[in-house]
Amino acid sequence: MNLMERMVEQARANKQRIVLPEGTEERTLQAADRILADNIADIILIGEPEIMELADRYKLKHIDKATLVNPTNHEKKETYTQLLYELRKAKGVTLEKAEKMVEDPLFLGCLMIKNGDADGEVAGARNTTGNVLRSAFQIIKTAPGVKVVSGAFLMFVPDRSYGEDGLMVFADCAVLPNPTASELAQIAVSTAKTARDIANIDPRIAMLSFSSKGSASHEMVDKVVEATRLAKEMEPSLKIDGELQTDAAIVPAVGASKAPGSEIAGHANVLVFPSLEVGNIAYKLVQRLAHAEAVGPILQGIAAPVNDLSRGCSVDDIYKMIAITCNQAISLKK
Repeated sequence: MNLMERMVEQARANKQRIVLPEGTEERTLQAADRILADNIADIILIGEPEIMELADRYKLKHIDKATLVNPTNHEKKETYTQLLYELRKAKGVTLEKAEKMVEDPLFLGCLMIKNGDADGEVAGARNTTGNVLRSAFQIIKTAPGVKVVSGAFLMFVPDRSYGEDGLMVFADCAVLPNPTASELAQIAVSTAKTARDIANIDPRIAMLSFSSKGSASHEMVDKVVEATRLAKEMEPSLKIDGELQTDAAIVPAVGASKAPGSEIAGHANVLVFPSLEVGNIAYKLVQRLAHAEAVGPILQGIAAPVNDLSRGCSVDDIYKMIAITCNQAISLKK
């Protein structure tokens, strides 16, 4: 059984409540129909009353099993309005403004999670990453002890000699443009948790740079060295090393040459990039040139699972992300 199949089975065995704020978006509805047919999660779709009409148009047979919520008129609107007001009044949100904001499906989805009425959210087929994250930051906020949200990709590469039988985790590829050393350390710790909880692997983390163990001198190298030190302080049991060039991180012979004595060099299954620019470019190159499957971004560091989709996502992408979100919620409850 491959990783995605395991995640689907785990989700089915411990069903979570996943809210889909883009409940009238075609691909989202198709993915929800598959999830409901496969009995993987309890789905909440925001967008009633047109949802069932769209389900008929797309010939979807299982949408009637979902909970449908009209964002402008539902029984908990007053509850969520009051909750939003309490959360944001210090930032200048009035009760009248809160009443309007709760009609935004992205804010409504996060309020459901905050109020304990849902376990996770998947959105982004129609909305930008900025919009998806804004509501999550304002309502759910970051996990205790974490100040940084980042995005990881599960990378399934055809050559199984790399990573963990061909599986690697890349971060940050989606959120933070130019992290400080402290932020980069938090990204490393968060990605280790994703590797354990979602990828089901024991993380061996390489903090990547254009230098390996002092082969180059630059402030950008210093940032990675400091981030490695801070990550070890944050989680002393972490298997992590840096700074390492990519070949030193994933090729045993090169790792032995450039970083002798390192338990990570040549054997890394988690790659942490020094900036978003590098991470985003790298994952797309590996995806295209190595014909790897990239699953993500999986958002890390939020107090409850909220995941963002590419606006070019497929139905299969949404299906997988719902399964991943279920597994994040299951892990959070343990």
